Amino acid sequence: MDARPGTAPTTIDDLPLPFLEVQPWDEHNRELVEHVRPPAWRNPQGTGRYNLVVIGGGTAGLVTAAGAARLGARVALIERELMGGDCLNAGCVPSKTLLRAAQAVVQVREARALGVKVPERVEVDFAAVMERVRAVRARLAPRDSAHRFQELGVDVFLGNARFTGRDTVRVGDQTLRFSRACVATGSRPLAPPVFGLATSGFLTTQSVFSLTSLPGRLAVLGGGASGCELAQAFARLGAQVTLLEAGPRLLAREDPDVAAVVEAALRHDGVDVRLGVRVGRVERRDAERVLTFSDEGQPPLRVDEVLVCTGRRPNVDDLQLDAAGVDYDERGGIRVDDRLRTTNRDIYAAGDCCTADRFTHVADAMARIVVRNALLFGRETTRDLAIPWVTFTDPEVAHVGLTAREAAEQGLLVQTLRVDLGDLDRPVIDADPSGFLAVHLERGSDRLLGATLVGRRAGEALGELSVAVQTRLGLSTLGKVIHAYPTRAEAVRRAADVLLQQRGASIVVRTLLRGLMALRR
Repeated sequence: MDARPGTAPTTIDDLPLPFLEVQPWDEHNRELVEHVRPPAWRNPQGTGRYNLVVIGGGTAGLVTAAGAARLGARVALIERELMGGDCLNAGCVPSKTLLRAAQAVVQVREARALGVKVPERVEVDFAAVMERVRAVRARLAPRDSAHRFQELGVDVFLGNARFTGRDTVRVGDQTLRFSRACVATGSRPLAPPVFGLATSGFLTTQSVFSLTSLPGRLAVLGGGASGCELAQAFARLGAQVTLLEAGPRLLAREDPDVAAVVEAALRHDGVDVRLGVRVGRVERRDAERVLTFSDEGQPPLRVDEVLVCTGRRPNVDDLQLDAAGVDYDERGGIRVDDRLRTTNRDIYAAGDCCTADRFTHVADAMARIVVRNALLFGRETTRDLAIPWVTFTDPEVAHVGLTAREAAEQGLLVQTLRVDLGDLDRPVIDADPSGFLAVHLERGSDRLLGATLVGRRAGEALGELSVAVQTRLGLSTLGKVIHAYPTRAEAVRRAADVLLQQRGASIVVRTLLRGLMALRR
C-alpha cells in the first residue's frame, strides 16, 4: 500500500498505524481525528469485572457497546485504530460522498435532454470533491467519537487488544476481566498475490480517499461492488479508467442479467471493462505503473495509479484468540454458531470478522443479536435474517433474499416475474426508463424468496420487499398495498398484477370466469 506524505502528528506512542490513512492533514482530517482518535486521549483505569468487553470500534462494536451500556451493563470498548471503523473512515461514508459528486456530473450532462441549457463541457474540481469527502466524514464523526461513548458510560480504551485467557484481555499495560466479550474487529482490504504490486505501490478502498489530485489513468483490479462503484465514479470525474476482472463477468454474486446491465452502464460512462484477464506483474517506471498480463496476447497497460478492489480479509491476527479458546481461520474469520457464540461460549463475534456478508447494516443487525444473547439470556439466531444489499453504481442494484441461482442451488423450484421500469410512468417522466424489478417466488405459491431491483435509487425502494422476504409475505399481499402515483415503487404492485394475470390465464380459470360473468348479466 502507498504510504503518502503528510501523516498526522500524535502523542499516542504505540499507534502510528491509523494516521497513515488520514491524509492530507487539513482542518477536516484534524477534526476527524479529534473525534475518532483524540491525540490527547488517556485510557481509563479498568478495575473489577466488566459485563461486556467489546474489541473493535466499527459499526458492530459501537452498536454492541452502546446497546449494552443502555441496559446498565459495565462495558469496555477497545479500538486500535480509528473509532467508526471502515464505514465512517474508509467505506460507506467517503465512498458514497464521492459517488454523489460523480452522479452530479452526469445529472448536469443529462439536463440538456430536459430542456435545461448547460455548458457543453462540465468541469470537475477534483480537489474540491475530495475536500467535501473529508468534510462530510468529519461532520458525521461525532456520533462515533470516543467522547460520545465515554458519555454513554462506556470505558473507551485506545490500543491493541490481546486475549490473555478465557476471560481476560490486555490493552496497553492493563488486563481487563470480563463475564462476556464480543470480537468486532472488522476486515481490511486484501491484495492479490501479483508480482511487483506491493513494491510498485497501490491504492486500496481505504487509501484512495487520501487522494487530492485525479489520476489521469487508473486501473481498477476487481469487478465486485466496490470495484464497479469506484471505476464508474472516477470515470465520471474525468479519469481514464480500466476495470480488470479475472472472472467471466462483473458482480459474480448477482444474476447474469443484472451484471450485464451494470457492465453496459460502465462502458457507457467510458470505463474500459476487461473480463477474464489476470494481471501477472506490475512494474513501476518513473511515475507510471506498467501492468502485464498472464495472457501474452494482452498488451501491457500503462497507468498512473492502481486501485485494488479484490476482496477483504478479516482482522483476526494479533488478537491471540488461541489463548481464549476461540477457533478462527485467517481467511474465513472467527467461527461462530447461529447465535454468534464462538467456541468459547462467553465470547461472541459480530460483523466482518465472522461473516461473508460484509455490510454495515449486517454488522448492526448482528450486534443487536449479541447484546440480547450475551446479556439478556436471548436465543436469537442469524439463521432467518433476510439480508439486503445495494451496489451503488448507476443504475443501482438492490437485492434481498435469494437470487435465482441461489434458489436453484438449494433445489427450490422458482417462478421469476419481471417488470421493466420503462413500463412505469415515473421513470419515463424522469427521462430514465432503464432498469427492472425481478421477483423470485416459490413455485406454486406467491411467497417471495428474493427480489432484485435495478434502477436509479433502487436501494430506497427495497424496504418493502425486505419486509416481505423477512416476514414471508406473499406477493399478492404486497399487491393490495396502495402505492403513490407516480413512483417507482409501483413496480411491486405491477409484479403482483403480472402474477394475477398469469394465474387467470389458464383455460379452466378463464372458462369459470366467463361462466360467472354470464350468470351475473
